[in-house]
Amino acid sequence: MGTPHQGGSGVALGRLMVNIASVFVPADDRLLRHLERDSEWLQQQLGQYGLISGDFMTKFAFEEYATPTVLGHSIMVVPRASAVVPGAADAEPIVIHADHINIVKFGSKSDEGYRKVSGHLRVMAASAGDVVGSRWDTEGRVNAARTNEPAESFEVNFSIPEVPEIEYFVGRDEELTQIYERLKNSGSRKTVVLHGLGGMGKTQLAVTYAKRHRDEYSAVFWLNSKDVDTLKQGFVSAAKRIFRDHPSLTYLKAVVESGNLDEAVDTIKRWLSNSKNNRWLLVYDNYDTPKLPECHEPGAFDIKSFLPEGHQGAVIITTRSSQLKVGHLIPVKKLQNIDRSLEILSHASGRQGLSNGLDKFRRLSSPLQEIVAAAPAEDSAAAFYEDRALYSTWELSLDHVRRQNELSAKLLQLWAYFDNQDIWLELLQECNKEGPEWFSKLTQDQLSFDEAVRVLCDHALVEPDATSGNKSEESMGESMGYSMHSCVHSWTIHVLNREWDLGIAELALSCVGWHIPSSNRPKYWIIQQRLIRHANRCWHLISSGLAGADDDVSTFDRIHCLGMLYSDQGKLGEAEEMFQRALQGYEAALGAEHTLTLSTVGNLGNLYRDQGKLGEAEEMYQRALAGKEKALGVEHTSTLRTVNNLGILYDDQAVARNTTDKAPGMPVSPPHTSKEHAKG
Repeated sequence: MGTPHQGGSGVALGRLMVNIASVFVPADDRLLRHLERDSEWLQQQLGQYGLISGDFMTKFAFEEYATPTVLGHSIMVVPRASAVVPGAADAEPIVIHADHINIVKFGSKSDEGYRKVSGHLRVMAASAGDVVGSRWDTEGRVNAARTNEPAESFEVNFSIPEVPEIEYFVGRDEELTQIYERLKNSGSRKTVVLHGLGGMGKTQLAVTYAKRHRDEYSAVFWLNSKDVDTLKQGFVSAAKRIFRDHPSLTYLKAVVESGNLDEAVDTIKRWLSNSKNNRWLLVYDNYDTPKLPECHEPGAFDIKSFLPEGHQGAVIITTRSSQLKVGHLIPVKKLQNIDRSLEILSHASGRQGLSNGLDKFRRLSSPLQEIVAAAPAEDSAAAFYEDRALYSTWELSLDHVRRQNELSAKLLQLWAYFDNQDIWLELLQECNKEGPEWFSKLTQDQLSFDEAVRVLCDHALVEPDATSGNKSEESMGESMGYSMHSCVHSWTIHVLNREWDLGIAELALSCVGWHIPSSNRPKYWIIQQRLIRHANRCWHLISSGLAGADDDVSTFDRIHCLGMLYSDQGKLGEAEEMFQRALQGYEAALGAEHTLTLSTVGNLGNLYRDQGKLGEAEEMYQRALAGKEKALGVEHTSTLRTVNNLGILYDDQAVARNTTDKAPGMPVSPPHTSKEHAKG
């Protein structure tokens, strides 16, 4: 940034000022002598730099304008010829439209100079990757050798708040032994896949193993893998835990504070891949949507991209699929020992002496057991039997819930229209006055909501979400959330809600859409990350035609808000689909020149710019600008925002033409274009 590698033009003036100052105070001009043209010291520095310049990317920034001096004239303090080192490998000059004094002074993030510099910094950071990590490792080893300090520790205090505590675990000794034998540390990666029908106890089996063998692992991390977004957030939680125990790893602090999910995944994978970090255990729970050759289920993904590259450590994956071929398969079936089953039932219900009716129970259950025994493990007859057994249990619980608190039963039905994880009061309160009367009562205050949830918790239908927010600065004042097991959630969808209620689906869409914070709110990403799983549920409902009226403008507003959320969270494909749906709706309901239509057109332009589709972005910006000039006038703030965005795009196009060989396909500048909300 304006470094005089060849000496500076202002050195002579500087030495004059030093001489004048020395009359009054002690002054030293040694540094200025080093910065004179043809300085021997500078030449030595450049010679040393040239040998290593190919090891990393370099950007040379220089000022464009002369700097006014106290003597009344202006000089180029560090001209381009001095700032740019000739012959440096993988280097690029950057002009900053400022003088030397203001070359690193920016008024805001929208400042052109700030956008240019931060854009180049992002390119440099993206290109560094594993190189920087390896240098940290090397430096750590060198420093340890010099100071005789102990080797780097990878110990992380045991904690799995992501799963509820169980006081009583029955049976499964055979499966626990199999897991232990397969995961015994032999210096290489060991992976176990626990597969079976929902409700068979795969999660609790993994929990029990982790607790029993916790002392054999330096760190245990629990990653909910129900979908990509939830899994990525698990990596953020892992980064927080590691940084809490190892505050010297400042790069983890940056990951935690940035809210960048992809960066968190890459950083934790790199930490786990350290050759000396070989005693960890990762549990990928609820991986029920694997990307298989014959599977085209929406949301399916390949878990291999979330596994550390290093061939070490231990991995447990729980899934309903028996087709997952990433490790040793261990089937988790229903308990064959009825005594064990009654033991579980006795403990859960608090009723003693259930074994007295064992003979009668066997006589009644034997026909059904024969059906199950005759069916393949993944056969629909077996699944039907198991689900029906669970559904009957929850039906009985629902009757008890209704008698205690009708609002609790209503909340259970409402939950089918959200994701099964992390429902909290403020999310529902967003639409307190839009829903039916029972919904208003449920969300009128914290006391009413907590009482309704308490009844569900008492009947083991819902549990507190230990990883969700609380009344703290970090969670932005949002309260703690509650979650339910995926099997219970399936029951609320397919059984409890026997008929789909379009009104309730619209209510859920409103709660999520209106609760999305704008990106100018401090730490907005914390709430956005809590909302993303519910947004995915809404996206599924909209795509399936189960929510989103075709003629309701407010529906398009909420869909537009989902597009904003996806865009801020880097889910650009989903964002494009939402913006396109909103645009089609606005065009049909309001016309092509309505301001809401044009705002969506402008945001599509922003999205295309983020995707690197600069041609499509220009087309959208030009359309939005023409429409706004006609509808609002050339001096309206919304019109001027579009002019600003178009100018930024033209700058990006110019920079992209000069840097295509640096980072193909990556935006050169960060997305500081102005977005427009549909609501209001």
